[in-house]
Amino acid sequence: MTRKHKDGEEEDEQQRSSKEENEKEVSNKNDDQNDDDSSSSSSDEEDDDLVLEGVIVRNPDVSDSEDSSEEEEEKEEKEDIKPPARKRPSSGTDNDKKVPNGNKQKSKKQKRQTGPEIIPVEFAFCDVDEKYFHGLKTLLASSSPAYGANSSALADLMIQNISVGTVVSTEADQEEGTIYGFASVLNVTTYQEQECIQSLKKLCLSNCPSDRKAELETVLSGKTKRPAGFYLQSRMVNLPLEIVEVLHQQLVLDMEWAVKNADGGEEERKSLNFGAFVRLAPTYRSSGISYFKFFDDEIFAQHAEFTYEIALPKSYGMEEIPYCMVVVMTRTGHEEAMKSLKEMVNQSSIDSNL
Repeated sequence: MTRKHKDGEEEDEQQRSSKEENEKEVSNKNDDQNDDDSSSSSSDEEDDDLVLEGVIVRNPDVSDSEDSSEEEEEKEEKEDIKPPARKRPSSGTDNDKKVPNGNKQKSKKQKRQTGPEIIPVEFAFCDVDEKYFHGLKTLLASSSPAYGANSSALADLMIQNISVGTVVSTEADQEEGTIYGFASVLNVTTYQEQECIQSLKKLCLSNCPSDRKAELETVLSGKTKRPAGFYLQSRMVNLPLEIVEVLHQQLVLDMEWAVKNADGGEEERKSLNFGAFVRLAPTYRSSGISYFKFFDDEIFAQHAEFTYEIALPKSYGMEEIPYCMVVVMTRTGHEEAMKSLKEMVNQSSIDSNL
């Protein structure tokens, strides 16, 4: 082989070698580019995962009483969402979105809530009758231990004293003898021989302050120009205020009607024309302060000639010492108390409508 041929073969070999190296470099560049694209795609996928990141948090304001189907859907969404490869600092956008949603759910819950069911009731004011005996006895005995032992006898006297006394019932409950309150006045002279009246007199006088005892003895003696009477009243504590005021007004009308229409002549008329009232109002103490069980008794006490409190013996099951307030008021004081009672009820009605 000649030198010229050898030189040509060497040049061809160099060209082929150079061409292979160029192709290798191009291949490497393509591979690097593919790696960059793959890395970029992976990064995008991670970003997509981060965008989809969401932790479903149950708003604490939302009641547990939501539909079970909604809870199952939330559970499935939690299971489908995978945790991201890395955390990204929160911008607070997610929280801002959850707040209105939570408020919306809370508002929805509030709309579902309804107040206590209001049942319209038509109260009836009736004369005292034998069918109300058990109701009278129960309400009187439960109001204060001062009446407990004599509740049956006092209920009988109120039934006999039909001209001065009113009970609160409803149209539906009248025939069954169910009552929700009552008010009556028993003449301390007319029924002075009754053991229950003597017992109430003894309770009042034995605990009366010495500076008022002579005055109280005169009131309860029956020797006054106008007779005195034990003012008996009790009711369910949650009886509407307007009904309580009407109950006392009905008793006033009863007394006025009895005086005008007394069947027994002048003597009976005088016995029903009361000049003073003695009320044994149930009270209790808290932190050394006395409170009335019935708000109207407090109004009577504010217009009384004098008052004093008595500690009563405990009955079975009682933990606290029971008390009662002896309220002695004149007919004039009672009339002033009725005016105050009416004003208070009217003001309460105005405030409730605001």
